[in-house]
Amino acid sequence: MGNIYDYYAAIDDTQALALFEDDCMGDPFGTTGLKGADPYLLLLTVEAHLTGVSKEQVEADPRFCELLNDPEHDGPWLVSLTDTLRDALAAATPERLLETATAWTHTEDGGGQDPGLPADFLGRLAELARDAGPRRRLYCGMHL
Repeated sequence: MGNIYDYYAAIDDTQALALFEDDCMGDPFGTTGLKGADPYLLLLTVEAHLTGVSKEQVEADPRFCELLNDPEHDGPWLVSLTDTLRDALAAATPERLLETATAWTHTEDGGGQDPGLPADFLGRLAELARDAGPRRRLYCGMHL
């Protein structure tokens, strides 16, 4: 068994955390779930590739995988994603997402995988980002 990662949009951290803690991650967010897509391992490379900035610059953004619930909690966990990632995904074409997924498969974390699965996931995440627009932010709920 692996972890389950659910990506969704909410108005702000307060709403996201309240609904997450009440285990209401269904309709309010338009959840796009994918088992195994760790936001830190995948989206660090994705954001750097889509925006042209270094991974260090991505990590320096305080919203990059910021833990929003109690760090002493044994799970599930809620992390924020950057607005820069949201905007880059929303603007990306399917070809650009495939190129980005392919770049990720050449990293240590990507392990030479077929880029089709991460490209499909990025396509669904891009749809969520376009739907969220600038009025909502992106989040990832992680469950064991």
